[in-house]
Parts: sequence; structure tokens; C-alpha cells
Amino acid sequence: MIILKDILYKVAIEAVKGSTDIAIDKMEFDSRKIGSNDIFVAIRGSVSDGHDYIQKAIELGAKTIICDTFPENIESGITYIQVKDTNKALAFMAANYFGNPSESLKLVGITGTNGKTTIASLLYQLFKKAGFKVGLLSTVKIMVDDIEYKATHTTPDSITINHYLREMVDTGVEYCFMEVSSHGIHQKRTEALHFAGGVFTNLSHDHLDYHATFSEYRDVKKSFFDNLPKTAFALSNIDDKNGSVMLQNTAAKKLTYALKSYADYKAQILENQLSGLLLKINNNEVWVKLIGTFNAYNLLAIYGTAVELGMDSLDALRLLSDLESVSGRFQFIVSNSLNIIAIVDYAHTPDALENVLKTINDIRSKNEQLITVVGCGGNRDVAKRPIMAGIASAMSDKVILTSDNPRNEDPDVIIAEMEQGVAIHNQRKVLSISDRKQAIKVACQLAGPNDIILIAGKGHETYQEIKGIRHDFDDMKIVKEILEQLHK
Repeated sequence: MIILKDILYKVAIEAVKGSTDIAIDKMEFDSRKIGSNDIFVAIRGSVSDGHDYIQKAIELGAKTIICDTFPENIESGITYIQVKDTNKALAFMAANYFGNPSESLKLVGITGTNGKTTIASLLYQLFKKAGFKVGLLSTVKIMVDDIEYKATHTTPDSITINHYLREMVDTGVEYCFMEVSSHGIHQKRTEALHFAGGVFTNLSHDHLDYHATFSEYRDVKKSFFDNLPKTAFALSNIDDKNGSVMLQNTAAKKLTYALKSYADYKAQILENQLSGLLLKINNNEVWVKLIGTFNAYNLLAIYGTAVELGMDSLDALRLLSDLESVSGRFQFIVSNSLNIIAIVDYAHTPDALENVLKTINDIRSKNEQLITVVGCGGNRDVAKRPIMAGIASAMSDKVILTSDNPRNEDPDVIIAEMEQGVAIHNQRKVLSISDRKQAIKVACQLAGPNDIILIAGKGHETYQEIKGIRHDFDDMKIVKEILEQLHK
């Protein structure tokens, strides 16, 4: 039995109407999931306001209401608790409800625009190979040691996070690696978690549909490091112009990694091939299976994190060389007959797309074509659309602009906005095909022997969202089937 007052520890309470000495079953912020004796937490979201559903929650059996403003109608037998910030209250209540599981394992949060999934997933892989029980909270999936669960958000809600962390602790998990999104930080989902470390990857144009300005986006990321305890470490990419900003006010142990600057963890790329990278990390050479400068940064962050968590540096290097690429992150196949290389990558920001194209151009011989298929998501940051098309057309031999997840927007309108960013001298390179499968098919038809096809934007996703409905769609599966049909 859980008593309400016991899970209110650290919650900033402004006023109470009713008793806190009552038994509760569980808490919810979705009124549709409420049952008898539940707590309903009214969250003010961008689409709807939970305060509008207080009465519905009570009708479904809620005995406690957490709100930032008391409703006009106060019912007897119901406990109303007014708090300053219901998101923050939910974070602490969820942590208390599940017994503060983040304090019983070593939790590391990875934040930044690009690289979060790769770093978190490969840290999970590395520590598993080292023989530990490990957890993962990522965009791609949630892992409780060997048990896999489907992920719905980059950073889940506070209840979901603590639910899985509790399961991890009960399973004997020692380390957990977690993607921390700007949305998650802003909505206080990570507020009550105890982190052993934080990693900053980089910052570029993204999520400006949610954050009003780039500086607000940066400051939200920074607040994650501001809140780290002095027992934690803060590892930041100092080559990024915002890398030092992240460390300014943190109480955590300040650490840096870089390819170009002086840093605690320094790497040099000695060889960059399609088969892998030869890196020199802190004066030790290591061959890894991942490719590209952006992956050199990712691997350096992984190495630094492993060492800061107590792993022997040579053991960390040995395990680094055995890591396999993450689903939808520079995944590639080679067609048997014509040696056409098809690469699928999640690159959905200007910076990520530029990094992937630069990696391909650094490796290729220039005797082959580079054909890029790219789109932009609907109901998201519109400012990046022309930038993405401009980068793709400048750095590729041919470009097909197509739909990504159009959501509730017209894909042709999105593509038209992308086309505005194509320079006049690059327009001859560009085709626009709104049907994504047809766009991939045309790219395969245009490809000759040894050519390279990059399919960017969706990566690991196995669906396409059109008018609120998710349809099965897997870039890798589709390009593989088309290449097999065309080149039997």
C-alpha cells in the first residue's frame, strides 16, 4: 500500500485541500487511463490542458488531483494539491512512487542535437560486452538488460522512465544509458533523476518548432548540466562552439573531448574507409568498424564515458573495436551484381545531413555518382527545409526530394519549401517525387555500377506517418528489395 504523503517528498506544494494520509494505487497524467484511487496530474501541454480533464478523472475514480490552479468545483472526498509546476511535481512523485531507482544504478544521460542514439546504444553494447547487466532508454528501443521494449519518445515521460529504471534495478542492472532530449528536459521529465554523468554531443538547427529561439534551445540543454550533482561527471564536445557553455555552471566534474582542440579525451583520424576508422585516442591506436568523422566524435564520447565510469582504458579501447553500427545510423548494403552501395541514415537535421554527405565524399573515389534521397517531416521546424535541400544538392551528384513523415501537412508543400534552398546552378541535379517508395525506386534506377545511394531522414523508423496514420515503411527493407528486383 502506498500512502499519498509518502510520494510527495521534494514536491513544491503551494496549497492542499483534503487529506494526504490516504492510500493511492497509481498516478496518471492521461485522464483516459484513470482508475479508482488514482492520482491525476493535470499537465498543461502544447495541444491540450490536463486541467480541462479534472472532472472526467474524478468521474473515473481519481481520489487525488495535482494541479497548478484549483478548479472552481471542489468535491468532497477528493484531495486537491496545488503545485507551482505539475511537470516537476510528476517527476518527483514518479521517482518516489518507484523508490527512486536512479539512485541504485549508474545513470548516464546523453544530450545534444546529433549522436544521442548512437552513443547511448553503443555504450549499452560496450558494457554488455564487458559482462555487465545494462539498461538503455533510447529513441530506437528500451532495453532492460536482455529484454527489449518498444520506444515511443526519445525521452519518455517521468512515470515510464521510473517504471523501467525500477525494473532495471530489480533485474540487477548496474548501468543505464539514456537519451535526454530538449523536450524531455524542458518538460522536467529528467528532473528527479540521479545522474552519474552527462554527455554533450553538439548543437545545431533542430526543434525550433518547439523552442522559440536557438538560444532557448541551447539553454534548455545547458540546464541539464546545471542540475548535475557534484558526484557526477560532465563530458562535453569542446570542438562544438557550445561545448564550453554546457560546462559553465555545472557542479559536476568537468571533462572535454575533441578531435581539433586540446581536451581530456583526444582523438586523431589516421584512416577513414568504408570498412572502418583507424583512430589514435589518447596516444593509443584502435581500429573500429564505424566510419566518418561524426562517428569518431561518438566513439570518443563513448570511450571517455566508459573510463569515467571506472573501466580500464585499454579494456575500453579493446571493446570499442568490437562495436557494431546502430540500426538506421549509416547502415549500408552492397548490391551483388553492380556493386551499388545503398546507405540508410537518420540524418534529419542540416548538420547531420552535412556530416553524412561529407563522410561519403571523403571516402568515395569521385568516379561514381552520389545520389541522395531526402525529405523533411511535416508539422516540424520549417526553417530547416530549404537548408536541407541546399546541402543535399551542393554535396551530391543527383538529389531526389521526397516526403519524410508528412504527418498532417501536404508533402508537395513541404517539398516546394525545400526546393527554395536549391541554388540555381544545382537545380538540374534535383528531382521532386513526393511518393517516398517511388523516389527510392528512381534513385536505384539512376544508379550505375559502384554508385552510392544515400536515403536520409528516417533511419531506424519502420513507418511513415501520413495524416495521423502510421503506415509500414522501412527504408532499408525497401531499397534492398528494389535493388534485388532491378539487378537480378
